[in-house]
Amino acid sequence: MAELIARTPLAGLLPVTIGTVTMTEVVPDRLTLIAPFRGQQVAGFPTPGRTTDTMIWVGQGQALALGDAPDVGDVAAITDQTDAFATLRIAGAGVEDVLARLVPIDLRASAFAIGHTARTLLGHMIASVTRRGDDAFEVMVMRSMAQTLVHDLTRAAQGVALR
Repeated sequence: MAELIARTPLAGLLPVTIGTVTMTEVVPDRLTLIAPFRGQQVAGFPTPGRTTDTMIWVGQGQALALGDAPDVGDVAAITDQTDAFATLRIAGAGVEDVLARLVPIDLRASAFAIGHTARTLLGHMIASVTRRGDDAFEVMVMRSMAQTLVHDLTRAAQGVALR
């Protein structure tokens, strides 16, 4: 009989430090996609491009609840997404330069402050990029892209470190 072993999406790939930038895995207790029905409102729902203490905007009319999902009654569809995403934290001096090699939006603090989030391309993948600190971001991609995410960010960090 096969013995199944639960693994996180980035197990064995992180942590990694390259130059001044460190990548570590973020393993949420629970992620729940919340999509309010047309014309309905969910309390605490983030505005486009922003986060709240408990939710991240991830697209038009969609947010991911971090931790336990709020009670939405019958005004929204909810779907458990806990195992669907790979999430990493990339932090350190020069992190904006690393991400600038892969992300086609302005992530400088003057344009993308703490609490801002965007669903954008990262290399050739769709990703959610959220600023968590002055020199820290969380990046989420579909679980199947975990290895590619680490590979692309590692190459970009190596390029910045060699400058």
